[in-house]
Amino acid sequence: MPETAGGTTGATIELENLTKRYPGHPQPAVDDVTMEIRAGETVVFVGPSGCGKSTTLKMINRLIEPTSGRISINGEDVTHIDPVRLRRKVGYAIQSSGLFPHMTVAQNIALVPRMTGWSRPRIRDRVAEMLDLVGLDPAEFHGRYPRQLSGGQQQRVGVARALAADPPVLLMDEPFGAVDPITRDHLQDELIRLQRELHKTIVFVTHDFDEAIKLGDRIAVLRERSHIAQFDTPEAILTNPADDFVSGFVGAGAALKRLNLSRVRDVEITDLPVATVDDPLQTVFDRLRESGTNEILLLDRRGRPYKWLRRGDLMRAQGSLARAGALVTDTVTRDATLRDALEAVLTDNAGRVAVTGRHGEYTGVVDVQTLMNSVHELLEADRLDALEHQHDLEESRAARTHAEQEGGAGGRTE
Repeated sequence: MPETAGGTTGATIELENLTKRYPGHPQPAVDDVTMEIRAGETVVFVGPSGCGKSTTLKMINRLIEPTSGRISINGEDVTHIDPVRLRRKVGYAIQSSGLFPHMTVAQNIALVPRMTGWSRPRIRDRVAEMLDLVGLDPAEFHGRYPRQLSGGQQQRVGVARALAADPPVLLMDEPFGAVDPITRDHLQDELIRLQRELHKTIVFVTHDFDEAIKLGDRIAVLRERSHIAQFDTPEAILTNPADDFVSGFVGAGAALKRLNLSRVRDVEITDLPVATVDDPLQTVFDRLRESGTNEILLLDRRGRPYKWLRRGDLMRAQGSLARAGALVTDTVTRDATLRDALEAVLTDNAGRVAVTGRHGEYTGVVDVQTLMNSVHELLEADRLDALEHQHDLEESRAARTHAEQEGGAGGRTE
């Protein structure tokens, strides 16, 4: 498999005439699917429930055996190799993480490396590396059991386990479907960050078109039996859906959905005066006064956003910040979409949201004006595209009318 200094990168996946039939069913569950997935890209399968998207995914690592057709990874026909060996080379993450409850976090992550014969020191180092990679402190989480983790933490460990043996391919079957919306947004951002670092080939199944837009380099919109309605980039599907079926997935508000294509890192991130929970009250006063702003962000001892403090809050603090200010209820990362950021800003009603780094540390602020400017730019681009499309239709209609008139005149002359 191709490698970089950081480890194994992605592999090409080819599906050729892939079909799955179940006994007693007149129609195949998956019917003659042909598709090429490029090395290092994220491809998302999206479609209605029961359309065969998960079945197609599971045939790639032969959790479900195909009835006919061919699957190759980097040119190797996987239908002719041992399925257990194949699964050790293909990471797999599912909804609700699928962690073994009787194993610690470290034991769960070490599972595949141990089965493939890695040495104990190498496994120990890899577990710590994987926990750090998914934003969990190895010292804190190494010995915990799944029941001691939140849903979001379990999903992070599930991704760490899927990546532990450094596979070129990662299959993800609705992995974030069972967590709350805020945690889901953060897990999606984490996956985007991981992919920028690792360049794996990711095949991701979801029924959520917004999630598909946010994560996918390309999206395969699937009909019944995994027939491909459209396989293209998110931009192309949003601006030019292939038919009414695809348009139904796009839905209304295509311009706002395109906010899922832009990241917080693509817009201006400003700074705000900050203080820490250990700073004396006078220091906080001085920083706010020197900044000329009306608000300061209080950070916890690990540098993470903790409270928003306004001048009035400080005046009422009476020597202690314990009850002053408003707790930070939401943050976004640089990999968050502009839609995520806009929702966070509007939910908070304060016109800004804190931007955090890999371990939740404060890195800046993005404000509502910056986000609204981006919305207006997208709406204006859509308006111009609509005008251009209308102009093309009118020209085409005029050309047809002219041709018909010419043809009629020619017939009368004869």
